Amino acid sequence: MSRVYLAGPLGFSEAGRHFYRSVFVPFVAGLGYEVIDPWAHTDQRKIEAIERLPPGPERLAAWRALNHEIGAANRAAIDRAHGVIAILDGTDVDSGTAAEIGYAFARGKLIVGYRGDFRLSADNEGSTVNLQVEFFIRESGGTIVSRYEDLGPSLRGLRASAP
Repeated sequence: MSRVYLAGPLGFSEAGRHFYRSVFVPFVAGLGYEVIDPWAHTDQRKIEAIERLPPGPERLAAWRALNHEIGAANRAAIDRAHGVIAILDGTDVDSGTAAEIGYAFARGKLIVGYRGDFRLSADNEGSTVNLQVEFFIRESGGTIVSRYEDLGPSLRGLRASAP
């Protein structure tokens, strides 16, 4: 089964988490892909424990250690994936998502973008989002769709390339 890493900022907000968990993840899984969900990698109790610490050096060190752990887990998850779906919503593509797109491109992964946000977010009228982000997506063999329901055809290349 082909594995797809989901890159995107939806886990940061309550509304985003609802759409992501209730609609987006089940939809991608329903297409027959194993979903690699970076938001599920981190034990929420670790974050809550850090948030309970008083401001100061101990809290700062704890955040730095957890940030490194999360970054390493996401890198390993992208390495395990056959492709990436990148959620491109927002007035600008989320910086972490953009970094994951660049890393996935460098690792030779197919990247498909989903932008359900109708606001303008491009460098010029010739692009949909940041031109470098869009370049990596399109050069990977991927595309950008405006409806999540249209992801299926864009991901078909994964089935042929997955072992």
